[in-house]
Amino acid sequence: MSRVNLFLLLTLLASALYLVSVQYESRRLFSELDKARSQAHRIEADNERLQVERRAQATPLRVEKLAKEQLQMRSTTPAITHYVTYGSVARAPASAALAQGVGPAIAGRIQ
Repeated sequence: MSRVNLFLLLTLLASALYLVSVQYESRRLFSELDKARSQAHRIEADNERLQVERRAQATPLRVEKLAKEQLQMRSTTPAITHYVTYGSVARAPASAALAQGVGPAIAGRIQ
């Protein structure tokens, strides 16, 4: 009878140790899950913030401002617009095409 009691006692101790181990692992995994959820929430907030910044960077007013300041572009007006018709460019010599404002690459193709 004492062997059965000893066996049951050892089985009870092993079962208790296994239960403690499983509970510890469960708590550790729950802690990691909580950290992962927190990180996912932070990443989603960063993503939303970046989306808002991207939309703000692409506004037409900002693009126009950058074009004027960094690229020295300007708005078109009838005073600075040169209209070229196909017939006048095709018959004009290269020097006349250059005088009209056509670039040297286009003037070379005209001759």
